[in-house]
Amino acid sequence: MKLARIQAPQEPASGRRPVRERSGTGPYSMSVFIIFFWCLSATAGEHSTAITTSSDQSELLCHDWGMSVDAVRVINGEAGWLFCPLFSHSLYNYSSAHSSGLSLFWYHLPPEQDLERPIKYSQRVSKDRESLWFQPANENDTGQYICTLRNRTSCTKIAMSLGVVSSGTDCPHLVAMVPLTVPIPVQEGKTLSCPGLEHAAKMADSAPSVTWYHNCTKYPFWDHHREVKGDKLFVHQMGLMYEGLYYCRVSYTRKSLPLKFTRSLNVTAVSPSFTSKVPVILIPNKERKFHVRLGREAKLVCRVTFPFLENSPQAIWWTVDGKTLDSLTHTRFSETNRRVEEVTYGDQTVVRELLLTELQREDLMTEFNCSVKNNKGFSTKRAQLQEEAYSPSVELGCGLGGTLLLMLVLFLVYHVFWLELLLLYRSWFGTDERYTDEKEFDVYISYVRDGEEEQFAVSTLRHVLENHLGYSVCIFDRDSLPGGTITDETLSFVGRSRRLLVVLSPGFASRGTQALLELKAGLDHMALGGHLRVILVQYRPLKGQAWVGELRRARGVLAVLRWKGDKSKELTSRFWKRLRLELPLQRRKDSELGTVRTYQSQSSTSSQTGLLSPGGLAVHKAQYSGGKL
Repeated sequence: MKLARIQAPQEPASGRRPVRERSGTGPYSMSVFIIFFWCLSATAGEHSTAITTSSDQSELLCHDWGMSVDAVRVINGEAGWLFCPLFSHSLYNYSSAHSSGLSLFWYHLPPEQDLERPIKYSQRVSKDRESLWFQPANENDTGQYICTLRNRTSCTKIAMSLGVVSSGTDCPHLVAMVPLTVPIPVQEGKTLSCPGLEHAAKMADSAPSVTWYHNCTKYPFWDHHREVKGDKLFVHQMGLMYEGLYYCRVSYTRKSLPLKFTRSLNVTAVSPSFTSKVPVILIPNKERKFHVRLGREAKLVCRVTFPFLENSPQAIWWTVDGKTLDSLTHTRFSETNRRVEEVTYGDQTVVRELLLTELQREDLMTEFNCSVKNNKGFSTKRAQLQEEAYSPSVELGCGLGGTLLLMLVLFLVYHVFWLELLLLYRSWFGTDERYTDEKEFDVYISYVRDGEEEQFAVSTLRHVLENHLGYSVCIFDRDSLPGGTITDETLSFVGRSRRLLVVLSPGFASRGTQALLELKAGLDHMALGGHLRVILVQYRPLKGQAWVGELRRARGVLAVLRWKGDKSKELTSRFWKRLRLELPLQRRKDSELGTVRTYQSQSSTSSQTGLLSPGGLAVHKAQYSGGKL
């Protein structure tokens, strides 16, 4: 707040100049001077002291006490008053100050202004000893008020704030008043008096009347434990349901003018007075130890319950070897501000922590005590420190998290590239079956004759298996000799092959007599453990009736590879990768490089050929037709 220097009012110079001009004319001029001075003194009233102040006093500087923390709020249209804070806390006594020649002056500083101005007293705004009255107050009275106590040699001033809130008669407007907290012990009684009633009685023409409200409910209340007698409210037996805001509205008359003002009280239920009021230290205690680590920061907690005790100071502090922290020379120890965690029936649970930076081994033998005190007693307890064993929790957590992350990544990689990984594993650790059996062919291709399946089997499968993957392929129509029995020849070829590749199609059951024989022979060899595996390739989708008995049994135990047209023509497609997994692994010596390579590794070179063109299929078909037996 910016306060301008307060100067005493000066006497007008124009009022003395004519008298001084006639001062040498004789007794007549002296009589005129006496009469003029008497009239001027009678009209000045109580401002005579300020008017006759010399020019030396106008230069006197005031000792400024600043702004008072006690702000006053008044409802618009109701009476209110300001009490000069200079006469509180035994700083000054109004009667003694007035007898010693000190005078009290009031000044008003409106909002958003920098210069205060003297109060113009009237019937509405008046001064009564150390109080300034507004009967009633209006919105223009809002602002700061400076009360100044001065004489010729001394000057002291202090400011206070006045707020005029919105007027109204219903309860929500009354909530704007700042309540006075009144604690009442549970199951006990107390008498409530309306604040400021004694001041209004001094200004009233007759005894004021008081009306009481509880949470906007006008007296009489619904219970018999609260009773109004005269201007006071008696609470005979306090309970939780009686907590809340109470309003008292005082009505009186002053000089036949009806006036009123409202005050609010916040009534709270507190613990009974017959309970112990000595503070209790909850932590530290004998059962709990503070686990600390050397070289780290340690935090010692002191949790205390202060029972409700009206007008009692509460103190909580830490000591180190019987010394307070203020008396210690080093700064490794520090206290946090007290913190209220819980309030129950006025009983407060307060926490204050002691922080130890870079805990040392000698600190384990140091005595750390938490002490508390109020008007009813004193208590202290020692905090027990215990060195905590090192636990690599961070390292374990990071290791476990990294392991889980790695497992997740590996799972995703395997889920996406499981075919490639299996092929890579086979190329490194697989066994060439030619060294363990005496089979003549790697693959025997079975298919339905005279259809699209025949062209697919002869032109596509045979071409890729023989020319790109390096397998020895057996096709009955091409490799069988004339004159033999079909059944015997078929069983012989199937028995001399390591894999039976069966191309499935919708006409497999109706037109596939030879194919069914080959399938049955392959399944029999598998059942007898003849080192033969059957591979099913579904060239076109099969309906329910196309799955004959042998196919249903084979489908239940064998994997079915599906040809998806253009998507499967690429040698890097999933069809060919899955087919390579089902086919036997072969190795061959490379005399120039001196290394062992698998035929599967040739797929990377073969994949550069791109799609299997329809023209290529036609050429292979022509070659097959020319060599057909």
